[in-house]
Amino acid sequence: MAREKVVLAYSGGLDTSVAVKWINEKYDMDVITYTCDLGQGRDVDGIKDKAIKTGAVEAVIEDTKNMFVDFFVWPSLMAGTMYEGKYPLATALGRPLIAHRMVEVAKEHGATAVAHGCTGKGNDQVRFDVSFQTLAPQLKIIAPVREWKWTRTEELQYAKDHGIEVEATKESIFSIDQNLWGRSVEAGVLEDPWVAPPKEAYKWTVAPEEAPDQPVEVVIEFEQGRPIAVDGKEMDGADLILHLNKIGGENGVGRIDHVENRLVGIKSREIYEAPAAVILHNAHRELEYLTLSRQALRFKTFISQTCSDIIYDGLWYSSFHQDLMGFVEKNQRFVSGTVRVSLYKGNHTVTGLKSEHSLYSPELATYEEGDQFPHETALGFIRIHGLAQQTQARQQLLKGEPSSKPTRIMPPSQSDKS
Repeated sequence: MAREKVVLAYSGGLDTSVAVKWINEKYDMDVITYTCDLGQGRDVDGIKDKAIKTGAVEAVIEDTKNMFVDFFVWPSLMAGTMYEGKYPLATALGRPLIAHRMVEVAKEHGATAVAHGCTGKGNDQVRFDVSFQTLAPQLKIIAPVREWKWTRTEELQYAKDHGIEVEATKESIFSIDQNLWGRSVEAGVLEDPWVAPPKEAYKWTVAPEEAPDQPVEVVIEFEQGRPIAVDGKEMDGADLILHLNKIGGENGVGRIDHVENRLVGIKSREIYEAPAAVILHNAHRELEYLTLSRQALRFKTFISQTCSDIIYDGLWYSSFHQDLMGFVEKNQRFVSGTVRVSLYKGNHTVTGLKSEHSLYSPELATYEEGDQFPHETALGFIRIHGLAQQTQARQQLLKGEPSSKPTRIMPPSQSDKS
């Protein structure tokens, strides 16, 4: 009788390499590994060979970089999602795509389960599990790392006992995840928020003090909220991001040090490198200032925060998220134009904006000749604008404040009464 099959999200690292053999033994299932190239920069062929050598019956690998950008990164950028104002959600954006593709692979191969290598205290377990349960509730979910609860030393010993080749060692100090939208680093000395990140924590960016002494300018063109060209050259999404990652990284742009609030209720210190994401979010927001109305901008701020939480919390496939993205698509229809950004020793400064949909009117803004602002109407506008405040002051504030009693939210305790 043929064994049941499970599709395992596979990176080729310590956890997922050990998971192949562990699932074979504990669940008596054939493992099909799934790896998608999101621009993480790893040897894809090497990962496939390693998966088969480790015990997988098949290794599925897909290039999903442009799918990732078009359906996840660009919508996120258009929505302005930066979790807690700092994290551009690189890892969080990759998980729903991986989950979606794993479900498709499971259907194609007749698998009855899916598996991932997430821990029990991280956010990724939520993103994977919720996506699986939403897209294919009939599939069993296996999470080896969450189940075995081994120390790193015990895991390395298991790998050694079973002849599993891994590059990790007990001396490896960081846990790293990356795709083309960003690189995240945690653990080791970074677990102490007082400790400055060591030089070896960074790979994509030079230290700002070591960046060139002359600023570098890039000109980014947007169409309906989506970046389409840099310095006059049109590029597909993946190439555009990789190009800005290189330029930004060379100028020390894109370093983020963040103590963030995880969904599972703990705070975690994370180091992120995301040159392209940082540059594009800043440029996109400045273009919105030029092309969106005051009301649209302020409401969009609320939408951005809500969408950030939705993505971070693993709810990409919720109807609420789809509803909000419907607003974002409509909101971005006039966010087209060109943004000039200066990169200099870790800083990224927008130095120029232009758009055929600009709401900036030189004739109304100027203090020189050609001023068309209706100055004669200002007095009446101010009178009406302040009317409610003047009425309140006359009827209440100018008569003096009445004494008030403190409002308690808890009844007095026995000690208070005594």
